[in-house]
Amino acid sequence: QVQLVESGGGTVQAGGSLRLSCAASGGTFSSYVMGWFRQAPGKEREFVALFLTLNADSTYYADSVKGRFTISRDDAKNTVYLQMDTLKPEDTAVYYCAARTLKSNWDRWGQGTQVTVSS
Repeated sequence: QVQLVESGGGTVQAGGSLRLSCAASGGTFSSYVMGWFRQAPGKEREFVALFLTLNADSTYYADSVKGRFTISRDDAKNTVYLQMDTLKPEDTAVYYCAARTLKSNWDRWGQGTQVTVSS
């Protein structure tokens, strides 16, 4: 079963950029659909960006991040990325990497990485 470890979070000023990474181990990475989610204080977890299928072109974004964030995957490195540009204070949250198989729900999660955007 795949294990996920996020990295790349931190504090950045509004308008800045960060790139999150999620390294997978213990499974066949190329057989997992990957996604990024986030949870802000006092709010429910929400999806940010994900792949709809195993196809790297099948990207799908939340309206709030469309045009600013880019999800990508490198199967050779067992890693999925989230490039975040033009960050806003409302992007402040703990960001989680998640994985699912084609026959399951999002049931594999990383520990999360904090992203703080100051105004």
